Amino acid sequence: MNLYILRHASAGVRRINPLIDSKRPLDKEGKRHCLQLSHVLSSMKLQFDLIVSSPLKRSLQTASLIGTETGYESAILTSTALAPDATFPQFEKLLHECRKYENLLVVGHNPNINNFLGCLLVATGSPAGASIRMRKGSLARLNLTTGPATLQWLLDARIVRALYATSTASSRLKTSRK
Repeated sequence: MNLYILRHASAGVRRINPLIDSKRPLDKEGKRHCLQLSHVLSSMKLQFDLIVSSPLKRSLQTASLIGTETGYESAILTSTALAPDATFPQFEKLLHECRKYENLLVVGHNPNINNFLGCLLVATGSPAGASIRMRKGSLARLNLTTGPATLQWLLDARIVRALYATSTASSRLKTSRK
């Protein structure tokens, strides 16, 4: 299985009230980043067999924008195993339930999505996971065939912006005729 772990895009300032915070949508920058990431993923010819998101609005919006722009046509599943208060055993259970899919995208929150990624990269029984920092809108690709997962790549939000800028820039040389 190829597991793609995506931290939701920018959603502005965190709200103190958890009920209000759970309904916090992506901001303008977050929506733009999702479109840029989608463009980069499409140019890489990546398609997902299943997309699973945290039930919080900002994650659902991130998953929806990525799914729509990459041609994903199935329903996006929601899972509390990706919510901010989820535990690693819940996440492992979700992965076990999704094991028949070849390309799985999960969208979640900091800090647990970082912790889940770190725990997948170390051998079972280790006291702690690897320390991985994922900024908002970062995407990691892992191979989960045997043993500890193998990190194949990590696209930081800044790298996505640079890739998007270079892929959309005109390939024609700019020459001045004075």
